[in-house]
Amino acid sequence: MSGRPALRLGILISGRGTNMAAIARQCREGRIGAQVAIVISERPEAAGLTTAREHGIPTRAIAWPGPGRTGEFETAAQAALAEAGAELIVLAGFMRILSSAFVLAHAGAILNIHPSLLPKYPGLHTHRRVLAAGERTHGATVHFVTPELDGGPPVLQSRIAVRPADTEETLSARVQATEHIIYPRVIGWCAEGRLAWRDALPWLDGQPLAQPLLEDFDA
Repeated sequence: MSGRPALRLGILISGRGTNMAAIARQCREGRIGAQVAIVISERPEAAGLTTAREHGIPTRAIAWPGPGRTGEFETAAQAALAEAGAELIVLAGFMRILSSAFVLAHAGAILNIHPSLLPKYPGLHTHRRVLAAGERTHGATVHFVTPELDGGPPVLQSRIAVRPADTEETLSARVQATEHIIYPRVIGWCAEGRLAWRDALPWLDGQPLAQPLLEDFDA
């Protein structure tokens, strides 16, 4: 590990928080130079909040307001992130759409993971859509967040083969297993100063990343 101070993460979740737990575990084990400073959910009943507390991580539940009032959540979330000293915002199964104003205010400091090989299959129900289309490969993408839904520059993708007997559930489980590997890896690159945001593009090791890196998990 480098001599850099640990990169402080603010993780937003909506459900079980399995990616959050994978990230927290790698932070705790010293495998990436980061620390989860706070976990925030818009759902007080989210199982991931309990998991985070079991890891000794501070949590906040901030209710999602009604239509047209997204700013109320974002204002409260921003205050909690600032209080925790979060330097990088990590969306890990956060199922709400943040406003363009919030995203632009944190340009280059928000990451997301999406369960498809973007730009294919943005949005929901990716596994179902992949199976319906008869795709032979599937995977996940870690990308910087921009105002376009699932449209920010990708950094790292995992790829798996779609098996003849796959269902939504089996495909989801195998893709998620790769997410737990590639998401902490990208966060580690940020913590090491290897991955940076310049001129609205990701730069890795001093070079603009025109295409995402790809790791084939069935190789």
